[in-house]
Amino acid sequence: MKKRLMIMAVAGVTSLAGGFATGWLTRPKAALGSAGPASESPDSPAPPASPEAARLPAATGTPAADSGTAARTLAEHQLRELILEIREKIEAYDRKLLDLDQEKERLQMAQQTLKKDIETLNNLRVELATSVASLKTERDTILKTRTEIEQVEKTNLMAIAAAYDKMDPARAGEILQSMAQGQNAEGTSVRTANTDDAVKILHYMQDRTKAKVLAEMAALEPALAAALSQRLKQVTEKK
Repeated sequence: MKKRLMIMAVAGVTSLAGGFATGWLTRPKAALGSAGPASESPDSPAPPASPEAARLPAATGTPAADSGTAARTLAEHQLRELILEIREKIEAYDRKLLDLDQEKERLQMAQQTLKKDIETLNNLRVELATSVASLKTERDTILKTRTEIEQVEKTNLMAIAAAYDKMDPARAGEILQSMAQGQNAEGTSVRTANTDDAVKILHYMQDRTKAKVLAEMAALEPALAAALSQRLKQVTEKK
């Protein structure tokens, strides 16, 4: 666009310069001075004019010279207007280029901000996925460690718990300890599959008797007593 404007300006200037040169070359020559050889005396009388010359009116000006001056003035005026117009177009073009550069900078800044927001959202998505996975793991762990009591065994468990309530707390503690903890081939105490049964019986025992039984068990096996106490919090009854 800028190159095309410059070409138009050069063409216009060339055209106007050609017209100006043509007008200058074709201007009328100045009127000659008094006729006669230069050697004649200024005081010598002028020759008499012919009858035809006497009948012609005296010339008051040179129309050709006035026309050439007007043409040159018009050409100069048009040239100035063309130069001003081209200058205005160039300035407008420069302003448009500046606006485009500023708009490009704004778009780049917006793109960088959007990129940072996308990275932040991706990080949050990863953190959220990690949290969800952690919660799922904890839920699975709780479900695995939870002791559920079926309705069909609830009546029997309540009857057994009532019988343990009537027993000596030390004796009841020994039975429950044997039920929840056995020995392996090396003679080391290990948890058995009947740990859930011991927890269920303790769940239905009276609170006072339950406390005495756990106290007796804590004197002999404090780790087992603590584990059974934790499992009591996870007992649920299915409906």
